[in-house]
Amino acid sequence: MPAAAPTTREHGGDRPTADPARRPLRAHLRAGGPALLAVALFLCVRVFSLAALAVRAAATDKSPRVLLSERWDSLWYARVAEHGYAFTVNAPDGRSLSSMAFFPLLPWLERGTRTVTGLSLPAAGLLVGALSSALAAWAVFLVVRHSYGDRAGVVCVVLWAAVPVGIVQSMAYSEALFTALAACGLLCALRERWMTAGILASLAGLTRPVGLAVTAALFLAVWLHHRAGAGGSRDRIRAVLGCLVAPVGAVAYILWVGARRGRLLGYLDVQDEWGNGFDGGWAFARFLTGGSAALAVLALLGMLLLAYWPHHIGAKQHQPPPLIAYSALVTLLAVGASGYFGSKPRLLLPAFPLLIPLAVLLARRRPALTWSALTTLTVASAVYGAYWLTGSGPP
Repeated sequence: MPAAAPTTREHGGDRPTADPARRPLRAHLRAGGPALLAVALFLCVRVFSLAALAVRAAATDKSPRVLLSERWDSLWYARVAEHGYAFTVNAPDGRSLSSMAFFPLLPWLERGTRTVTGLSLPAAGLLVGALSSALAAWAVFLVVRHSYGDRAGVVCVVLWAAVPVGIVQSMAYSEALFTALAACGLLCALRERWMTAGILASLAGLTRPVGLAVTAALFLAVWLHHRAGAGGSRDRIRAVLGCLVAPVGAVAYILWVGARRGRLLGYLDVQDEWGNGFDGGWAFARFLTGGSAALAVLALLGMLLLAYWPHHIGAKQHQPPPLIAYSALVTLLAVGASGYFGSKPRLLLPAFPLLIPLAVLLARRRPALTWSALTTLTVASAVYGAYWLTGSGPP
């Protein structure tokens, strides 16, 4: 005689339970529902932004495809993918602009995608960017959910999609790829998966020099973990190995450029030739104030306070210190760069923890207010992005 189905007592009666073999799948799907919602909403924002760009491009007789994948940095990444690092442009002012200013992971992926799919390099760049931005949205959700729950995670993803320069997430640029690797690395650090976090930090360092911010966040997470006396000897070994691997990507590329240039820190020479050194934001402050030194001091103080505020609120909301350290370093390097002032908004794009305080605030409001605010921001971002990209655009 077959065995009876297992039962459980509920409300005074017996009720057959579900097949135990199916419970993990259903539980997994339920747990993944908010993540899928976050990614779906992110894609909706991106599609809406692209539609706005298409309308604006048609009105200005421009090609959305060219705007997204064949101008500015996207051209340089395609050149690296096609020709390696043997490409240099002589600027009208006498500067020699080298392709070595651009880190190699995105060009490698573009070339690999072209080989596998047969797409052109610009189309391959768009595909890599689209997949990277979706992965970034998923990882940002998981990072925020780790500390603040599902709703704050969903709201933060939509906020990140709807920042004024969010259209860059749909371009053949490295910001989406870097954010995906950085957010995944930060998530692994928060979950104490040290080796995986180190590998992801290393890959982030092969994408942009600011990848070292992910390494710094991992170092801090490991230090706080072991200062609390957590973990055994095997955990400490994994943590040390993760920390050793984390800076390898960025350091290896910088040393390679140095070897090509015949100087240990030759990469800094490359950046200087591009007019992109680091001065703590002084040149940017003078640019904002028309060259006035006195007003520049006030502008610099204002920028510092503006950058400090979300980190202060994040600390009050018990944001994990590694996230604060990561976003603080990304913000410092973006604002403190001495050149390419128009690029600063997109350079801040990977600093998604800056949005967490607002995401937590909106997540605690009534749904009608929350979604009205997010819808308004989405429309504003789409319109701004369309006009920005058909105008001056991101240099």
